[in-house]
Amino acid sequence: MIERRVLLEDMKTLLAPQRFKDFTVNGLQVGGGEQVGRVMSGVTASQDLLDEAVAWQADMVLVHHGYFWKNEPVAITGMKQRRIATLLAHGINLVAWHLPLDAHATLGNNVLLADRMGWTVRGVLDGEVGQGLLYHGDMPECSQQALAEQLHRQLAHKPLMISGHDRPVRRIAWCTGGAQDMIIDAAEAGMDAFVSGEVSERTTHLAREMGITYYAAGHHATERDGIRALGEWLAQRHDIEHRFVDIDNPV
Repeated sequence: MIERRVLLEDMKTLLAPQRFKDFTVNGLQVGGGEQVGRVMSGVTASQDLLDEAVAWQADMVLVHHGYFWKNEPVAITGMKQRRIATLLAHGINLVAWHLPLDAHATLGNNVLLADRMGWTVRGVLDGEVGQGLLYHGDMPECSQQALAEQLHRQLAHKPLMISGHDRPVRRIAWCTGGAQDMIIDAAEAGMDAFVSGEVSERTTHLAREMGITYYAAGHHATERDGIRALGEWLAQRHDIEHRFVDIDNPV
């Protein structure tokens, strides 16, 4: 067991949330017990994940997608009430890290996607490494379909591909999650392809007219690695147990 404040201070030092203008609360969102021995991580603080945490007797739930998003209703009713009531009834802390975890230079979703796919990181198009979100780099040249197949194998999620040209793919940009509109910056930087999680109707026309091939590889699928790596990092530094639970999500 270790004091909750020690874990929170460690994560805050690592992820530096003060550098980000985010859409949600980073760090402790719902307070539980002050002593932590078991940490369960998952992509989203859904009721299914909370039920797993209760069954495992977790002291902390660590997620990428927590609660209290900008412009969401503030009333704690319905689904939100049931989720928060579950946490409070069992003394479970809820801790969420959003953009700071996407951007982190070693444990972030973007750099870990590159590691998983074997891409070489050359930099970040919208800021410094560790703070920007739109990564870019190189990959072994291959056909557009071959890249789609590689994404499917590595992420266990079949991507939607929108072809914007007939060239092979070598120069690539990516940003995990719901970053489909970053395709504009990727195209203007001369990338052959852009990979993100989700797709919008407008993305099709942007890809075709700007000459860049787009892969919607799954919001959930592209953001599993960061939160799992953060949980493992905590367990290695402190005398706690960690378990990652992957709640199926086809989006």
